[in-house]
Amino acid sequence: MSLSQLPIAKHNWHCAYSAKQVLQNESLAAQSQQLAMYQLMERAGSAAFEQLQQHWPDTNTILVLCGKGNNGGDGFVIARLAHLANMQVTVLLTCEVSNVKGDALCAYQNMVAAGVTEIVTMNLIEQVNLFSGEVIVDALFGIGFYGSLTSPLQQLVAAVNVHAANVLSVDIPSGLCASTGFVESSLAIIAKVTVTFIVYKQGSLTGQSANFVGELILADLSLGDVFKQLVTSHYYFQKEYPLYNGVSFLTKRLNTSHKGSIGQILAVGGGVGMPGAIRLASEAALRSGAALVAVCCHQDNQALVFTGRPELMLAPNNAKQLANSLAMNKAKIFLLGPGLGQTDWSQSLFDSLVNSFISGKKNGGLVLDADGLTLLAKTNYFCSRWVLTPHPKEAATLLGCDTATIEADRFHAVQAIAKKYGGICLLKGAGTLISDGDTVVINNTGNAGMATGGMGDVLSGIVAALILQSDNNFVATCLAVYIHGAAGDIIANRDGQLGMLASDLFAPLQRLVNHCS
Repeated sequence: MSLSQLPIAKHNWHCAYSAKQVLQNESLAAQSQQLAMYQLMERAGSAAFEQLQQHWPDTNTILVLCGKGNNGGDGFVIARLAHLANMQVTVLLTCEVSNVKGDALCAYQNMVAAGVTEIVTMNLIEQVNLFSGEVIVDALFGIGFYGSLTSPLQQLVAAVNVHAANVLSVDIPSGLCASTGFVESSLAIIAKVTVTFIVYKQGSLTGQSANFVGELILADLSLGDVFKQLVTSHYYFQKEYPLYNGVSFLTKRLNTSHKGSIGQILAVGGGVGMPGAIRLASEAALRSGAALVAVCCHQDNQALVFTGRPELMLAPNNAKQLANSLAMNKAKIFLLGPGLGQTDWSQSLFDSLVNSFISGKKNGGLVLDADGLTLLAKTNYFCSRWVLTPHPKEAATLLGCDTATIEADRFHAVQAIAKKYGGICLLKGAGTLISDGDTVVINNTGNAGMATGGMGDVLSGIVAALILQSDNNFVATCLAVYIHGAAGDIIANRDGQLGMLASDLFAPLQRLVNHCS
């Protein structure tokens, strides 16, 4: 079953779009509903102001930062509505009024006609520093922004970011690229809340955007469904839980199911000095529903890997013996890489397993992680049946570039890896991306407390276990990423982010998997 055959409407997957797609098509969507662009601006400003009131109902004083474009026009609408709601309003305009054109000028004129008089175009940084109100509205740049902020605007943004007021960004935090999630100048507005319009912009969902967007709220302005009908997207945002409402993509277990029918995973890794990675991955696979997990690790690590977890099975620890072993023959899914290392022992295991897999001698799926990816990067192997799980540095190795290039456009990177090596690529990080080279799914779960050793190993074990229990590797991988992050969120909400261990995820992980089955 291919992804195109899956009932996407039954998933909690929301379409996400590039800035270019929205900018080229929002007017067409509006026209199809006999809606003028100025009316759309009014709707956007009203939706943002409504969120301002909902989040900070006691607000009496606001500062609105406006640029000359349509995002500034949204800001003028907000300023007018705030004034009519008896708030004290100051507007900081980053250009002369003569530079404001079109619908934005209309919004400006309506704001002035409503009685807003505090409009400042000079000494903006000083005005921010002197502001003592509750909310700053960021309407400097919309989704058309790319590149770096100018030096004066960097200083203005820096002043906003250290201010005590709450910040609401209109459509996208100014300085953030709406298509890639990259901040070229390393400086953008840090919002408490971002209200985005019509549809989700892909760049606000991954990478550096996590540092700037804050709470992301979609106001579709009654155009979201129309826009989706007009514009096709292969990018999706998996947001709510459970991930697949009313649809289970894990194989249903019958009352007569047994461990043999459910299946076995062979996990290979744990080179000298690195027993923890393969142990974490293997136990995560068990906690995620794998019936049997056999582990091939270096003989020096066997006692450490198996102590305290007797459910794990011991597989031969060298490539020659493993190739003809019961563990190899019975395994339906293979996991290669956690703690594997890059020694001769590691290379022989990699060559043996990957070659048997690519040649078709072994069926099933293969999850390649950590050192398995580093060894893969030295080859020209291509396979449609594996899942690759790099973090940005490993992704850079796979593509022969540096980490900065990966982070500058994570969407391009995840698709490029999937196209170069085949199968599915899972690019880890804030807003993890999953791609088969065409479709990209952006994940919403997880938190900064998960930036600790072993979390990636746990994820690889979950991926292997869910692939074992599903007939669609792509959906299983998406679900694995979601559950992994959700388990971390449960721990963070209960105990806090600091001090979270990878093994802490095991208990909530089991509950989450059962909830999705």
